[in-house]
Amino acid sequence: MTKPKKPSKDEKDKLEEPLEELEAEAEAAKEQAAPSLEEPQAETEQPAEEGLEEQVERLQAEAKEYLDGWQRARAEFANYKKRIEREREEARARIAGEIITRYLGVMDDLERALAKAPEDEACAEWVAGIELIYAKLKAILEAEGVETIEAEGERFDPNYHEAISYEENDEFEGGSVIEVTQKGYKLGNRILRPAMVRVAK
Repeated sequence: MTKPKKPSKDEKDKLEEPLEELEAEAEAAKEQAAPSLEEPQAETEQPAEEGLEEQVERLQAEAKEYLDGWQRARAEFANYKKRIEREREEARARIAGEIITRYLGVMDDLERALAKAPEDEACAEWVAGIELIYAKLKAILEAEGVETIEAEGERFDPNYHEAISYEENDEFEGGSVIEVTQKGYKLGNRILRPAMVRVAK
């Protein structure tokens, strides 16, 4: 196989002349096309700007969504705290009511003892001691918010009173409480014990 013959210097110069002409023509064409190349570039900037606006809108929507979620969570937590506090207060009132109810029988016994207290001078100190115990117990219950249910002479109310009898009585209007046989007590809106009463027909 024969090796390719190397071109002579004259042949090389002849080949380089058209190449230089082609490069010059290409450079001139590039300069003429430069203004027209800038116009599409301006057009490509507009979609980029539109893309940024869409991103800003999307981020703003996400931020609003996160803010709404945070506000809802905060409101739910506030409601949860209120519910827990309310349930705790109700539990406290229920427990206090159950404990206090146990002492109402003691109040009844002290009141009955004082109602039948002897008038003898020799028993004066004993009576004074019972009165002191009764006053202390009553003060403790009042400090806890215990109130006596008004009944005598009032209209019968099944929410607060429990009738043990219905009797004819000309001195009282029908449906009125004639007598309280056992006091009733309440703690706030909670009825610890209804008043036991006799009611006029």
